[in-house]
Order: sequence, then C-alpha cells, then structure tokens
Amino acid sequence: MSQAVPSPLTALSPLDGRYHGKVAGLRVHFSEHGLIRSRVKVEVEWLKALAAEASLAEIAAFSPATIAELDGVVNTFSTADGEAVKAIEATTNHDVKAMEYWLKKRLGHNAEVMKVSEFIHFACTSEDINNTSHALMLAEGRDQVLLPAFDAVIARFRELAHALAELPMLSRTHGQPASPTTLGKEMANIAARLVRARGAIAGVAMTAKFNGAVGNYNAHLSAWPEFDWEGFNRRFIESLGLAFNEYTIQIEPHDAMAELFDAIARANTMLIDACRDIWMYISLGYFKQKLKEGEVGSSTMPHKVNPIDFENAEGNFGIANAVLKHFSEKLPISRMQRDLTDSTVLRNMGVGFGHTVLALDSCLRGLGKLEAEPARLAADLDDCWEVLAEPVQTVMRRFGIENPYEQLKAMTRGKGITREALQDFIRTLAIPAAERERLLAMTPASYVGKAAELARRI
Repeated sequence: MSQAVPSPLTALSPLDGRYHGKVAGLRVHFSEHGLIRSRVKVEVEWLKALAAEASLAEIAAFSPATIAELDGVVNTFSTADGEAVKAIEATTNHDVKAMEYWLKKRLGHNAEVMKVSEFIHFACTSEDINNTSHALMLAEGRDQVLLPAFDAVIARFRELAHALAELPMLSRTHGQPASPTTLGKEMANIAARLVRARGAIAGVAMTAKFNGAVGNYNAHLSAWPEFDWEGFNRRFIESLGLAFNEYTIQIEPHDAMAELFDAIARANTMLIDACRDIWMYISLGYFKQKLKEGEVGSSTMPHKVNPIDFENAEGNFGIANAVLKHFSEKLPISRMQRDLTDSTVLRNMGVGFGHTVLALDSCLRGLGKLEAEPARLAADLDDCWEVLAEPVQTVMRRFGIENPYEQLKAMTRGKGITREALQDFIRTLAIPAAERERLLAMTPASYVGKAAELARRI
C-alpha cells in the first residue's frame, strides 16, 4: 500500500488529526520545529552574551548589524530551516550538533561571526542547550496558550456564579438531599478552586542549567580559569526569563518540570470533578443545553441532547493526566549523571499540553451551552421539606430544648415530611414567638445561608 499524503485523516495522533485545529497554538512551541527553533535561540543568545562580555578579550563585540542578523535567524526560523537542520542530522545522528553545524553554515557569510565561529556552542554540553530550550518551550506554552485557556474557563464559571448567585438549589451529599445552596454558589466553588490551581501553574519558576558536561564548569575554567563563569551563566539564564539551577549533574534534574506537570494535573483533576457534577446537574434537569442547528444527539433517538462536551472534556483531561503524571514521576529520575530515557519522554510534552488544551476547549463549549431551569430546581426543593430539620433542631439547641436532634431525626430520617407537618411541629416549640415565626416563614428555597453573597464575591 502506498504511503498516504499526511493529512488530518491520516495522522496517527488525534491531536494532529481530528483535533488539529483546536491545538494549533501549541505547535509553535512543542513541535519538532519549535524545539529546533528554541535550540537556535539559546545558541544565538549564548554567542551574543559571550561577545558582549568585555573581559573575554578573544571574542570581539558584534556590530549592531550582526546582532540584528543573529536575532533575525531566530525570529525568521522557518520550516525550511528546520528541514535543513534535520537533513544534517541524518548524517550526524545528533540533533544538537546538527543544529550547531546548520547555524555556522547559515551565518557563513558574516565575517564577524565566522571570526568567532568556534564560540558557537562554546563549553556547552548538549544538555545545556536542550534543558534551556525545554524550559523556554514550557514557559512560553504555559503563558501564551495554556493559561489563557484556563482563564477563559475560569471566567465562564465566574460569569455563571454571578448570574445564578440567587437561584436556590437542593444540594446532595452522598447523592441524597441535603441543605440547600444556590446554583451560582456551586459554580463559585469551582471557580475558586481553579483560581488557586491557576496560581500554582503560573507560579512555577522554570529552571535551567548552563554549567557544562557534569555541572562544574570544567570546560569553561579550562579556557578562562579566573573568569566568574557561575555568575556569568546565571545572568545569561536569567536574561532568558528562567531561574538558574546552580546544583546539577549533567542534566537539569527536571524538578521544576515535574512541579509544573503536577500543578496542571491537579487543575485537570478539579475540572474532571466539575465536568462530572455538571453532567449530573444536566441529568437532574437543573441545566438544559442550548440547541445547535443541525446537531444530532443520537443516531436512533431524535429527542436526545447529550452532554458530550463535558464527556469529551473528562476523557481528555484523563489522557492528559496519565501523560503528565508519568512525566512528573519519570523525569526527575536519572541514572548517575544522565541517561537518555528523559529525551524521548520530553518529546511528548506537547501531548500532555495538547490534551489539556483540547479538554479546556470542550469544557468551555459545554459551559457556553448551559441554561438554568428554575422551575426544575424549585420543584426539587419543594419536594424536600425535610432539609429544614437542620435549622429547626439548631434553633431548638439555642433555646435549650432537650434532644432536638433526636426529635427531628425521628420525624424525618429516611422519609419525607410535608410542609404542614413540619410547621405543626414548629408551633409546639417552646421558643420565643419571633423565632417561631421566623422558622414558620422559612422554606427550602430560602434556607441558603450566605450562598448568594459568596457566589457574587468570587
């Protein structure tokens, strides 16, 4: 069978097939082209930093024109450039060395650069370039794609919290009727969790090392023994917006990566929880879903409007977490100075990000279709007057009536109670008249505490 021309229909991964349009923003960061471009950026910035250091007399400072050309190599790095690097790699069988050779060839016409061409990749191990590139890719992918996607979902939960702040809803604990809340407060609970989780993701400082083959500046000091390489390399890494890791083996130990992946996985887990709850609210009729013209819910049951967005989101959050948790468990482990088990794993960072972004997109689409059903919510509340056993026995406690809990338990546990029966009981209580009237006026829909206030506050 002949090889099909690559297309979304022939892609092995659904991220590059069925869902390619929804994760397109990640390709610039996590594709093979994105990795090579990041490596080129690190090599170019390293060369510029060396040339700008006056105490390294053997490396002449670059002219503004050469600096502009070096920046242009990074900023205009094309697919054709990436393919040229891969062509060299076919011979070298070493991706970073291929990139170094390509860079020297690309700048071969520039006399200033060629005079110091051996300072391209000076004193570097491949891991210096790779770990810095990976840190840049993760920071950029997080800040430019992942966090905006989280922010859109948080914003929608906050919008629902405010809009539905005062709409009473029967809570369920263990699946059974419990003290009422409001639908907006339930959305606020989710938003609050995600705000904290988002802060944890954003707060991870991506670390990088640039200290040579085994982390001790051996090669650097062999050339300039008196130069403060640690301070210089720290400034270089920090100039890229990264945190400098001063204690490493040959590889950067990936602890910050693991922290980031765990933080994303925790946020994803919160959203799995949210998707399942909203799925249940739709099933209970608390929400209905806006219809989309031409959409089919079932191939045989014409009436169905399925909560597929939340189901798709749940499934993709699960795939993302399976990958992300493997990353965080595997990447901090290396045999002695290094082994290559991390290399192939790191090439899949975009998979974890991709399924997360895909899930966030599905979740947001589902949230955009939700419309509350006040009549259904009210009917549920009106069928559960037993939930007022809690406030009644609590007021009884205040005024010293004996065995209040036990009295209400005998009346209500495992069985419903009518409004009339509950109010008849309240009228027998030896409590101040004003308190009795307050309890008599209470309904399941009014017994929501500070739910509305809390929902509006998020």
